[in-house]
Amino acid sequence: MEENREGHGFAEGKILFIWMILFVVLVLLPSMFRVSLGISHFYVKIVIKMLEWATLHIEEGVKKQKALALENLISTGIIQREETSMEQEIAGQHRGHFSLADVIYFSKKGCEAIAEDEVTRRFSSEELVSWNLLSRTNANLHHVSWQLTVVWVIGTLIRYCLLMPFRACLAVFSILLLVSATTVVGQFPNGRFKCWLSNQVQMICATLGVRCLGGLVHFHNRENRPREGGICVANHTSPLDVVILASDGCYSLVGQAHGGLLGLIQKSCMQTTQHVLFERSEMNDRHLVRKKIREHIADKAKLPILIFPEGTCINNTSVMMFKKGSFEVGGIIHPVAIKYDPRFGDAFWNSTKYSVMTYIFNVMTSWAIVCNVWYLPPMVKEEEEDAVHFANRVKAVIAAQAGMSVLPWDGGLKRKKVKESFKEEQQRKYCQIVIENGSVGNRNVC
Repeated sequence: MEENREGHGFAEGKILFIWMILFVVLVLLPSMFRVSLGISHFYVKIVIKMLEWATLHIEEGVKKQKALALENLISTGIIQREETSMEQEIAGQHRGHFSLADVIYFSKKGCEAIAEDEVTRRFSSEELVSWNLLSRTNANLHHVSWQLTVVWVIGTLIRYCLLMPFRACLAVFSILLLVSATTVVGQFPNGRFKCWLSNQVQMICATLGVRCLGGLVHFHNRENRPREGGICVANHTSPLDVVILASDGCYSLVGQAHGGLLGLIQKSCMQTTQHVLFERSEMNDRHLVRKKIREHIADKAKLPILIFPEGTCINNTSVMMFKKGSFEVGGIIHPVAIKYDPRFGDAFWNSTKYSVMTYIFNVMTSWAIVCNVWYLPPMVKEEEEDAVHFANRVKAVIAAQAGMSVLPWDGGLKRKKVKESFKEEQQRKYCQIVIENGSVGNRNVC
């Protein structure tokens, strides 16, 4: 009996040793040297082939009536819109007098906003063109054929029973490595060696973090990567943005101080790198924020500062208003465009609906997180250009590169009501249209 126990224990130890060797060779060492063995690329190609096969089976299995309903379900909009401005639609109808028919225009716009406005849907997950075999997006499509049901069941077992446990273990290892390594490095005297070692630790941990999410990131134009003393601005979809960018370079972060798991990671990074973190009460003090950013970028030896000017997570279909604060402090702006592929998993974090842990669970049970990152040429504010126009110019460049729409609305509308200034602006536009068409002689009515 004792010999059998010893033999069983030896076999378990041997299996554990083999797993450790595989982990070090296939995961840890490639992360340390930031090289790819091609495993993720091969895995993503298999998933793409499977999704293409599933799409064909859905198209063949759904009847004509159901196909029409499916097309309506996965369309990007509930209602048909005419992309015309108030000036184009109303001004052409005026003939030098006020028209009561203008009420119809505002009533139509109000009904469109109630049914589906262009802002609220940016705070929910992006609609998919075809089903990606994930339970949370299936719309009961796995009942179309028995072959599709079998593939869906097998895929669910692989994601939840194989990928998720491995990713969870790797995530725990990455966090423990970050906390312990930054604690040790934090004890070193300040100097170049400490900065170099801190940067290596954070980039290795970030690379491990990308791998534990099944991430496959394609970086473009690396010659435009942000330099020391500059400001890196990017569109914001989720906390994964920070992990992805940190896997290819080191940054000082500007953002709100969090509690829980995110707070632990922030405190660990603060031991070795200077970040600009604020409490929620301080975030409302724009002067204090600008002062700290200006002090940071004044030191050209410090890491580039990473800012998400939208101030909240958007679903990666559009770029919303950039806050002007980061564009008022001067310095060189390094735009970065981040675009996720929604076929493999939803990277968007709807913080009003999901907690951090629920979001991480959803990401870890997805097929993968695949995205493209473009480093765009640095930009500076032109003479006589104010911060608002500069912010809009940078936003337009990012949106154009990532293939996203540009919206003038504030991302803060996720939690707040529309500002009165927006309403007043629309009122002024209409008043100006009426004046220019000669129905009002006194321009002071506005």
